[in-house]
Amino acid sequence: MAAEKSWWRMRRIKHRDGVALCVVASALLLAGELSSTEVGSLRWIYREYLSASVSNPPVFVFQAVLALLAFTTAFGAILVSLGGWYFLIGRVSRGRFLVGFGVGFTSLTIMSKVAYGTLVTGNPLTFFIPLATTLTGFGILVGAAAHVVMGQYALLLKKHARRVWRRWRRARRATRPSRTRA
Repeated sequence: MAAEKSWWRMRRIKHRDGVALCVVASALLLAGELSSTEVGSLRWIYREYLSASVSNPPVFVFQAVLALLAFTTAFGAILVSLGGWYFLIGRVSRGRFLVGFGVGFTSLTIMSKVAYGTLVTGNPLTFFIPLATTLTGFGILVGAAAHVVMGQYALLLKKHARRVWRRWRRARRATRPSRTRA
């Protein structure tokens, strides 16, 4: 069994870019849900399903969890932020799974809305064009970027890019004339 990491090693964040992308993706997905006024948004779900059961807390919590799982991309946003947490503590494989699951769940929710829009209007562009200009669509793209950034090949590329950057900086410092004060 692997030894526990010391608090000092746990404190070091190695995957800052993946964590930052996860936080941004999660925030964009949640903001897209809160700002939306269409059928299936959080406001519509609250008005249709949850407002009647506010006086009964156990029923309200149960219905809120069901609504979160059934209708919204907020569940995907929660999974993406949880994946970012695992990136933060150095558990890349588990974090990458959760980010992929959250982005995939969000994408499947979006695809079901596209299918519904196609059935109702006959044209998927009536849903796709507004999605491309919303925070939710941008959040899906940023979440997919976080998933890609934390892949094994991407980690190798980051190390290689860092090495190239350091060589370039050293070479630049060596060729720069030194400034002396008179």
